[in-house]
Amino acid sequence: MVVSAQIAIYPLRHDRLTPAVTAVSRALETAGLRPEVGSMSTIVTGETATVFSALEEAFTKAATLGHVVMTVTISNACPVGP
Repeated sequence: MVVSAQIAIYPLRHDRLTPAVTAVSRALETAGLRPEVGSMSTIVTGETATVFSALEEAFTKAATLGHVVMTVTISNACPVGP
């Protein structure tokens, strides 16, 4: 099944947001997804197993930089990309 996920990463007690956002984006790309990074969140579309696995890796990569909060909304009903 194809799903879409909206991901937001919130680094805690960090001066900069970019390293955590970049870590998440790169982890998603490494999984073969095409993240659409926006000013408030990142959107990906893919097979369920790929998306969930990529989310775990993305959180792990961001967490190596310090404390973070990740919020994710997943849907199989939203418009999906190619």
